[in-house]
Amino acid sequence: MAYGSIPLDKRLKDNIRNYKLSSLIDMEAILELIKAVSKTTGVEVLVTERHGEKVIATGKWAGINIDVDENPGVKVRVLDRTIAHIYADYDEVDESLRDEAALIVDCVIKSIENMADKTYRSRELAIYVDELEAKLSKESYQAKHGDKTDELTGVLNHAYFDNRIKIIDRSQVVPVAAICININDWKYVNDRYGDEESDRLIATVAGIISDEAKPDYVIGRVDGDVFNVVIPMPADNESEEYIDRVRQRMDSFEDEHIAPSVAIGLSYKNNVEKTMEDALSDAEYAMFENKIEVKNAPGYLDRLHKE
Repeated sequence: MAYGSIPLDKRLKDNIRNYKLSSLIDMEAILELIKAVSKTTGVEVLVTERHGEKVIATGKWAGINIDVDENPGVKVRVLDRTIAHIYADYDEVDESLRDEAALIVDCVIKSIENMADKTYRSRELAIYVDELEAKLSKESYQAKHGDKTDELTGVLNHAYFDNRIKIIDRSQVVPVAAICININDWKYVNDRYGDEESDRLIATVAGIISDEAKPDYVIGRVDGDVFNVVIPMPADNESEEYIDRVRQRMDSFEDEHIAPSVAIGLSYKNNVEKTMEDALSDAEYAMFENKIEVKNAPGYLDRLHKE
């Protein structure tokens, strides 16, 4: 569920479970602080993550493993959720100084809680604001373009594309070329470089498909990495030439992370009895056959696995 649809206070209470102490605080700085406390007072300190992973240990604690369920020590809490455990041993502290040492340790724990709380709230607020801005931007886009186009690519969305091909069926226009275009190994780019680069790949492919199209072509993004193109009453070889231009543009585009490659299938609606849905289904089948050919071509993997 998007950030903008959940109240901030609820997000703060829920999301703290996804954080640990070392993701909220500079542990090197905390280590230096605890070392200073240990050197000054003689107290020996152990700090663990929520589930007991040891992150800081001084003195005897270096060789001890703690079961945080049986012995939770002092719980470090942010928004009433435990994010860490702290243990202090005062055996090496002069008896007359133990109360003072305990007070110092308590101050350290409070400081850690305050720092973690501040960092957590600041980080979650920044994410929340970014999501709200994205939501407002999307709403502004939809207000401007209605519900016709896909926000990422600018081509028709699936629902509106389906409406357009139904209109073509009712108009009884023939012939009509049906083209199915699928991005090869989009998931590889997503897994390796993340959402931003995989979205850029989709937008790049959509841009090439649109740039090479004529104004009467109907282009829709019908799945995450799939586009359909419909060409009403194409001239001889027009569809094949369009596909060739798209392939050439894909093959010549290359940058640090993405090297677009597509599988393309072509079919025709040559009579009014055949529906555009049938023609696009045939094009999809042809696309899958082409995908095998493209992905087994020499040099394909070398181009995909960019270093």
